[in-house]
Order: sequence, then structure tokens, then C-alpha cells
Amino acid sequence: MVQPKNIISPKSQLLQLGVVFFLLISLMACEESYLPKKKGYHKIDLPERSFQKLNADLPYNFEISSHAIVSADSSKGHHEKDWITINYPNFAASIQISYYPLKGNMEKLKELSNDAYRLTSRHNVKAYSIQEQLLTVPNGMVATLAELDGEVPSQFQFHISDSVDHFLRGALYFPSSRHNDSLAPIIEYVKIDIVHLLNTLEFEN
Repeated sequence: MVQPKNIISPKSQLLQLGVVFFLLISLMACEESYLPKKKGYHKIDLPERSFQKLNADLPYNFEISSHAIVSADSSKGHHEKDWITINYPNFAASIQISYYPLKGNMEKLKELSNDAYRLTSRHNVKAYSIQEQLLTVPNGMVATLAELDGEVPSQFQFHISDSVDHFLRGALYFPSSRHNDSLAPIIEYVKIDIVHLLNTLEFEN
């Protein structure tokens, strides 16, 4: 006698499909949803601001941050006796100061001013923008400030002269061009120090 084959009823089929569907939904619900994390940067603790006189044997003087260390500038082989670097060891930042005596030479003043603009414009390739403004300091001199946006190694530059005997130029530098969004608090902090430097600048007579 031939045994009849097992026949699955439509009701059983629906029940099995329902179980499979329920298992799939359960597995999907157990998976953690993934959202990409926003780019973040480490919190930077900025020290309380305080200043002190430079008080060095130089033809100029001004106030610098108490958290900065001054050294002779030897960048790119320069060993000018009146050039200095103001280092911020906690920020890996520095302000390079270069100084030139004019001795009444107006042609030299024009040349140095043009060089300052040229050095700033060299960053045009990587800078998103360069904003320049004039700052009149308490002693009556006018400083030219240039703020650079973008992945550039120098984000802030300036120069100032009494138009007769002295010309001073400075630039804020970091070791390499990094994400300036992460450096923004430091840049803003040092910018205020630079403005204070200019407001307290005195040239030797």
C-alpha cells in the first residue's frame, strides 16, 4: 500500500511564514543604528592673560605674554641681532619678529612695505581669504594687520613703522599648516596678544 506524502496545509504555510517574518524583524531590531560622529577637536584650556615688558637690548620694546618665551630668531638661516621669536610652548605657536633700521631712507621704507605685502600674498594659493585692516596705536603710528583664513602656516601678520627710523614686521606661525578650525581658539588668543604688543610698542630714539 502506498503511503501518502506529507501535505502541508495553507494554514501551516502561513504560520511558518509568520514565524520567519517575526524572527527577521526581531534580528533587525537588535542591530544598533550607526550615525557618523561629527568631527571634533580636543578642548583647549587657555591660560589667564597677563603681560610683561620685553626688556631686551633691542631698538624696540613692547609687552608680551607672561606665558611666552623669547629667543633669538634663527629661522631659515637668519641670525639678525635684532630679530626675535616669541614662543608659546603650550600652544606650539610662535611670533617671528623682524626689525630693520631705516635711518631716514624712504626708498628702503617703500621696499620693506612692498616686501611685507608680498610675503603675505604668497599665501594666496592656500588662503581662502586675506583680510587687511589698519590699527592706529597710542603713540600715533599705524600698523597694518593681515588675517589669513585657510590651511596656511601663518594666520596673522603685521608690520609697523614710524616712517623715519624704524620698521618692524611680525607673523604668527605654527609648525605646519594644520586644520585651522582646531586652532581657532589659540589663534584668537594670540591675536589679542599681538594687538597688545602693538599698542605698547616703543622704538628707541
